[in-house]
Amino acid sequence: MLTASLQALVDELGRLPGIGPKSAQRIAFHLLRSAPEDARRLAQAIVTMTELTTLCSRCGNIAEGELCRICTDPQREPGVLCVVEDPRDVVAVERTREFRGRYHVLQGALNPLDGVGPEQLKVKELLARIEPEGVREVIVCTNPNLEGEATALYLARLLRPLGVTVSRIASGLPVGGDLEYADELTLGRALEGRRPLEP
Repeated sequence: MLTASLQALVDELGRLPGIGPKSAQRIAFHLLRSAPEDARRLAQAIVTMTELTTLCSRCGNIAEGELCRICTDPQREPGVLCVVEDPRDVVAVERTREFRGRYHVLQGALNPLDGVGPEQLKVKELLARIEPEGVREVIVCTNPNLEGEATALYLARLLRPLGVTVSRIASGLPVGGDLEYADELTLGRALEGRRPLEP
């Protein structure tokens, strides 16, 4: 039997994504064995993050203030926007160190079955950025699933009449993957997205 306070912590930890009941209990017991100042530091970090972190008023990325660090970076190419579903996707693209433009975070993807239409996403805000920011290219970097593909097609139909180049990230085989284990859709996309081989 757990004490009421320990059970309350386990219950709260169990509400986090990817944390099941056993993991929640393991984390709670780890915190119980930790020095009190470690637990206080963790609690303070959580409180501070929830109080200070907002969404960038321009792109929808996470920020501590009105604009995020990427929107205020003068070294970024303002004419190229990478459209992603979620702020976590910005982190993933930034890890590649290949993209030097700016971002637009939709805050989701089209999913009519769950009641997510264009009105629930930051689509109007994206369209409103094109002319004032001099956007020449939009790279649609939504997930390669049904919702992400539907969102990409929808955005392409809206953006092309505005005179911008609309591109989609390539998808296909992962580096180190074997052809025999690839499903037909992944292998088909890899063939579709092929590029010239330079000697």
